[in-house]
Amino acid sequence: MSAALPLDKPRSPRRPAARRSNFELYSWLFMRLSGVALIVLVLGHLFIMNILDGGVHRINWGFVAGRWASPFWQFWDLSMLWLAQLHGGNGLRTIIDDYARKDSTRFWLKMVLYTSMVLILAVGTMVIFTFDPDIKAS
Repeated sequence: MSAALPLDKPRSPRRPAARRSNFELYSWLFMRLSGVALIVLVLGHLFIMNILDGGVHRINWGFVAGRWASPFWQFWDLSMLWLAQLHGGNGLRTIIDDYARKDSTRFWLKMVLYTSMVLILAVGTMVIFTFDPDIKAS
């Protein structure tokens, strides 16, 4: 019987392990959790705005002013805005990654997406927090 021969170490230099982030895992998880939260927020919104207490005929400037006078409804609508925007933006980011063939096309499509997301979130947040129900018609 022969004794096991020891193997030499490989001559190629060892490469450091690639740093992998869990961004796509967290992105996938965010889509599931935000989807569930959006179902609750949107169905609650639709029920309150369209079915409860007389339906859509009561929705006017005064109704919105009264609703946004409460921090609860400001938070509800702000949560709906942010979750819907981030959920949709994340979905579009995935579609861009899947279907854009050139790196430059992918880059510019994502820049347009991110810019539009930031603008919509900024304007929507500003409207919710700076809404003035006492604006006088000029």
